[in-house]
Amino acid sequence: MPPAKTKTLFRCQQCGFEAAKWLGRCPDCGAWDSLLESTVSTHPKTGHNPITVQPLDGGNSEVSNLNRLQTGIAELDRVLGGGIVPGSLVLVGGDPGIGKSTLLLQFMAGVAATYGQVLYVTGEESLQQVRMRAARLCVNRADIAVATETCVEELIGLAEQRRPALLAVDSIQTVFTREAGSLPGSITQVRESAARLLALAKQQGIPVFLVGHVTKEGSIAGPRVLEHMVDTVLYFEGDRGQVFRILRAVKNRFGSTNEIGVFTMREQGLAEVANPSALFLAERPKGAPGSVVLPSMEGSRPIMVEVQALVSRSNGGSGRRTAIGADAQRLALLTAVLEKKQGVNLIDHDIFLNIAGGIRIEEPALDLGVATALLSSYLDRPIDAQTVVCGEVGLAGEVRAVGQMDQRLQEAARLGFTRFLLPVSTWRQMQERKATTKGMELTPIANVGELARQLFGVG
Repeated sequence: MPPAKTKTLFRCQQCGFEAAKWLGRCPDCGAWDSLLESTVSTHPKTGHNPITVQPLDGGNSEVSNLNRLQTGIAELDRVLGGGIVPGSLVLVGGDPGIGKSTLLLQFMAGVAATYGQVLYVTGEESLQQVRMRAARLCVNRADIAVATETCVEELIGLAEQRRPALLAVDSIQTVFTREAGSLPGSITQVRESAARLLALAKQQGIPVFLVGHVTKEGSIAGPRVLEHMVDTVLYFEGDRGQVFRILRAVKNRFGSTNEIGVFTMREQGLAEVANPSALFLAERPKGAPGSVVLPSMEGSRPIMVEVQALVSRSNGGSGRRTAIGADAQRLALLTAVLEKKQGVNLIDHDIFLNIAGGIRIEEPALDLGVATALLSSYLDRPIDAQTVVCGEVGLAGEVRAVGQMDQRLQEAARLGFTRFLLPVSTWRQMQERKATTKGMELTPIANVGELARQLFGVG
């Protein structure tokens, strides 16, 4: 084969844009001083390799036998869509110290126990450091092979030789390919290394897990194309100071992106939480204004969460609006609705909203919980501890229906709640089909004014 030729390009370290000469500003993303010189090897064309073509309907037996690998951790299998798909490429991101490497070792032990030897490649830690963590997690197994390697060609050769049931690379920012003339962690190296690992996964049928560093903005470091290349992107959420960890899929070609896995961090590693609702409500204060319970849907599973609000008079000028675990823009919208439709003067009050437990809620069903908590704190009137609320609030103050209300109702009844405030349209539908209410009192709410009258007796 003719020798490879090299050429010099300038690549943007933010978006991966390529230019033939250096530019002060990237024309694609607008970043200043982000183009760095890199050398790329090119191979002359020597003809076409034969391409294997197969009919789409000719592999039904193979598809039926393509079973997912079970990790032994039910919460992780739930987020992945039922287990690990053979030949898939999964990217795991999260803040430093959140538990990414811990999760890898724990579920690799479960895979090794069922499917045989797995391979863990680390570019950040020594073999002794990995053994220390494994001893703490009680996952010292001979069928977990560990290698300290950063050259992607070498680790691919090792994987092809050993044919492990699963390959994990910790992390993608530390490995490099010899064909890219830039430093490990650069845009070029991350992209090219991931492309080679993707080819390994698809050609050999080996599932590959990549650990990705996270920037200060909360996104995975490296080119955006990295997230497009992989099959699944998992994010570990939570504060290192809290015991809760939330594993969320933001991309999944083989399952839903609405599922979450709930874990607690202990000395022996991550422990899955089978009943998140009871855990999130375990420390709920009794008789405290500004606290209400909301049944939120995370994928196919309802989770009861506590919505907390604190409304206090500001020292001067317009009040602050701070939201933790919820959308700050949504909080501002609901505050404006209460001021306009309910006549509540909140312009000179500081408002703080928190979803207890470190979980983040994105769905519109949170609206009625936020409005209830705000009114409770503003009026300094506690809400009955056995009451839950759920619904979307529109700009006119109306309460709109949300989906999967039957599952929310069942979860609330299972935990002993006796009163459910829900949109009036949903209440009518349940009355028409004579839905089972599990002995719970259903209170229809048409707008925020009726919410205030039902809970606090004010109009």
